[in-house]
Amino acid sequence: MSLIKVNDPLESTAKFLLASISEVTASLSCLVIEREKFIQFGCFIYRASPIIMELQATEDAPRKAAEILQSISQKVDIAKDLVSKCQTSQSIVSDPELKLIISQLEEVTSQIGEDLSMIPPSTFEGQKYAAVAFRSLSKEMRHVNFQITQEKVQAEQERGVENIQEQNEQARAGTDLYSSNVGTSLTNSMPLSASDSGEPFQSSGGSSMKPPSMNINTTENRFSHQFIEPMYRSFYCPLSKKIMDDPVTVQTGITYERKAIQDWLDKFEDSAPVFCPATGKKLTSRVLETNMALKTTIEEWKDRNELGRIKMARAALSLASSSSMILEAIKDLQEICERKVYSKVQVCNTGMLPLLVKLLAFKDRGVRTALLDLLRQLAEDDNDSKEMVAGIMDLSVLVRLLSSSHQPTRCAALLLLLELSKTQQIRESIGSISGAILVLITNKYNCTDSFASEKADEILMNLESHPNNVKLMAENGHVEPLLKHLTEGSNEMKQEMAMYLGEICLHHDNQTYVSERAVSSLVTMVQSDDDLTRTAGYKALARISTHHPNSKVMFEAGIIPLLTEEIFNHQISDGMNSSKAEAASILANIISSGLDLDLVKANAQGHTMVSDYIVYNIVHMLKSSAPKLNISLLKILLSMTKFEKSMATIVSVLKEGQGSYALIELINNPEEELSLEAIKLLQTLSSFMGHMISESICKTSGLPENLIRIIPSTINQVTEKDAISAKFLAELPHQNLTLNVAIINKGLVPDVLHKIEKAQQVGTRSSKYGNTYLEGLVGILVRLTTTLYDPQILTLAMDYNFTAVFTDLLTKTSSHEVRRLSANGLENLSVQSVNLSKPPQVKEPSFKKVFSMPKSLSFRSSRRRKMRVPICHVHRGTCSSKSTFCLIEAKAVEGLLSCLHNENAKVVEAALSALYTLLDDKVDVEMSLNLLNGVDLVQHVLNVVKDHREESVLQNSFSIIEKFLARDSRITNSPTSVISQDKMLHVALVSALHRGDEAMKQVAERILRHLNRMPHDSIPELTTATYTYTRF
Repeated sequence: MSLIKVNDPLESTAKFLLASISEVTASLSCLVIEREKFIQFGCFIYRASPIIMELQATEDAPRKAAEILQSISQKVDIAKDLVSKCQTSQSIVSDPELKLIISQLEEVTSQIGEDLSMIPPSTFEGQKYAAVAFRSLSKEMRHVNFQITQEKVQAEQERGVENIQEQNEQARAGTDLYSSNVGTSLTNSMPLSASDSGEPFQSSGGSSMKPPSMNINTTENRFSHQFIEPMYRSFYCPLSKKIMDDPVTVQTGITYERKAIQDWLDKFEDSAPVFCPATGKKLTSRVLETNMALKTTIEEWKDRNELGRIKMARAALSLASSSSMILEAIKDLQEICERKVYSKVQVCNTGMLPLLVKLLAFKDRGVRTALLDLLRQLAEDDNDSKEMVAGIMDLSVLVRLLSSSHQPTRCAALLLLLELSKTQQIRESIGSISGAILVLITNKYNCTDSFASEKADEILMNLESHPNNVKLMAENGHVEPLLKHLTEGSNEMKQEMAMYLGEICLHHDNQTYVSERAVSSLVTMVQSDDDLTRTAGYKALARISTHHPNSKVMFEAGIIPLLTEEIFNHQISDGMNSSKAEAASILANIISSGLDLDLVKANAQGHTMVSDYIVYNIVHMLKSSAPKLNISLLKILLSMTKFEKSMATIVSVLKEGQGSYALIELINNPEEELSLEAIKLLQTLSSFMGHMISESICKTSGLPENLIRIIPSTINQVTEKDAISAKFLAELPHQNLTLNVAIINKGLVPDVLHKIEKAQQVGTRSSKYGNTYLEGLVGILVRLTTTLYDPQILTLAMDYNFTAVFTDLLTKTSSHEVRRLSANGLENLSVQSVNLSKPPQVKEPSFKKVFSMPKSLSFRSSRRRKMRVPICHVHRGTCSSKSTFCLIEAKAVEGLLSCLHNENAKVVEAALSALYTLLDDKVDVEMSLNLLNGVDLVQHVLNVVKDHREESVLQNSFSIIEKFLARDSRITNSPTSVISQDKMLHVALVSALHRGDEAMKQVAERILRHLNRMPHDSIPELTTATYTYTRF
């Protein structure tokens, strides 16, 4: 190549040298053998080019600059000759000859390094980065060491031109043209300095390593402005002070970033003169021409420096010494990723992803947000990138960030998750994270953040493609995807969604909506010929039917005839039994919701749900059906008992056939729910066929003892069945002597008393059914007191001191029902006291008169003394709480008086009835009145009249008051004046006189006349009147 003749020898030498370097580097692409060594040499001389250009452009070049460049030029020419010897067009190079060439190339490289070291450091004054790069390059070239690898040179040459082209492309993509040592040395170097000069610069002049004036914080730009190859002045926009992406040239020849100059021009009106911001010259045209040469140069420069920038960013992230350092590194990586897709591949291949994921734990929220944005960039473009990001990071961390209080972080996390959710495999992983679906649904319904709501909705739509995610969405309140697949999906999808709907528990607010959307499709499914489809449909309908308001929707959909057809007409088999049981369960739920069964058509023949046909079929099926089906059938019958017509039919069917025995036998069934439903139905029917049920129970093996002895030993373990069983046995007709004797003969009374004692000790509040359980136990004892005429029962009541038991329960329990039952039991016992109390029989003491003494010497009184035996003056005989059930001896009066203050009218009524037994004509009424007056019974009763308006309570109260008024003269401290002065009593008496029944009117009239509030002409003899009171 001939030298270009110019006046300045330094400039001519520099241009010649740069041309030679370009020629050598271009020729390296054709090499096959020892390619890496030649490429390494090419990198060295290529990196020397900016230094040569700096010497060419500087005004204060060193005196020996031309000589230095001339020396380097000679070495480059030698290298050019060495490269030419290895060209593919030459003959095959032997191993010894190749080793010699590489050795000579190594020597040439070292000599060029020596020449570079002769350049004074002052040449780069004010450009610290350039000085560091220069020193590093010089040192590396001086100590270069090329070693020939043991490769087969001959084989490499024979690969052919096609393979050579492929190798060239791979080398360009994968070879690091920059020494790792240089990168390391630059990690700690200072950022590129910026001149404070405000003078405009020309892009067409000589290229300089010194950028234009920039007001940039050095810490924030530490990594974005450090490159392996120096940046040039012409790369910077004079306006934005940033490297240009779209350089355009204006009329003056100055190049700007398109957006920056366009913004400048927009400041001037169309008719106003426009000036170049750099030169100040007037612009006659606003045309912007793309500077393709500079744009290409900048792009190539970025490509050459990209890998180095990635490495430096990685080093900055590894140090993570400050938030600003991390943010600047992330920003640099984002700029790299925006350029082209392959840049993202390079970032991932450098091991950057694990480092980025690790930094998500950084405390600075801005750093976390930037990291999430960068990860999203890396995950874009293809599924492989998404799977790579999702495989390295813990998706649960990303889910937690969705709940961040920092909105930018939350939004960035949503965007990343949205990107990842575009891949099917990752969708399943996202849904499997605990709480992920719930957090997304929460964001979806976030009214305060529309962006988060929109993106969360998009993510959920992506996740819908996995069926299990749909189920999780429905469980967390987002039912729309499930309903969409149920109504619009394939048959397989409909089956799966119906099964899910049958398993999940829906929120109350969604129940009706789901019913309205799904019932029509489900009704179609249950009419299918496919067993799986029908089973799934019935399962979903069974779940929907548990919410009673849905019954109307299901009824209007015409489902009831389908259900009865399934229950009664389809033959039971392994495949159909489940559907039959589900159909019965749905029907039971619909009926129990309160529909008018007289209007509900059960089949095409016109039968209604309360018709004899339906009832007979259900009762008949109870004898031969599986437990699950029987449970639903019993629930259907129980719901039918609310209707008079169906109740009469049920009772008739059970009485005519053996239905009652079949029903009672279900009590012993090991399936607890089945046994419970049978007891509930029998309990309801006992009002109509109680004696028949009682007799049947006594004839059934294991009963009635199984109703008591299956009850747990501690009150804390009481179940609903335990409580209902005891209550059922207690409420069967009390006067059924057969059942009462059976209870005694089975030895149940000791168990009952023991459980009552335990319940009193630990209380009943610890169990949901504890009170009901205790009420049933006490009720069993009370029922026995109604048949005390039986000697066996009477003896048992005495042996176990029922009077003391009931008295204790009056004061030690808080249950109104237990206190009422106890008062009833005491009433029944007290009625027997008169018959059981006998006058004492006094026996005269007998003395054997061995000898007689004179009367004057006798120590004994002449009058015989009788032995004193205590007697009950009320019952006129010997009494005790145990043997005669005496309320006075049992101290029960105080407990009964306390019951008069109870707010429950039934408790008060029972207590008054028990107290009235002490005023019965068979007892000594005068003694009883004085005794009860001593405990202020009248005032207690007057308070009852004041607090209660129930007719039965008032009638019992009036009867007691009348007793006191009838024997006023025989009572010490007669309460007549207190009675006559009570104004509320007068009001109650007048009200009873006007609005009460006949018995109430009569007793009210007698009391008013006794109090001189009515004429006395027709007052009957009070002493001979018959007094009545309400009994249990």
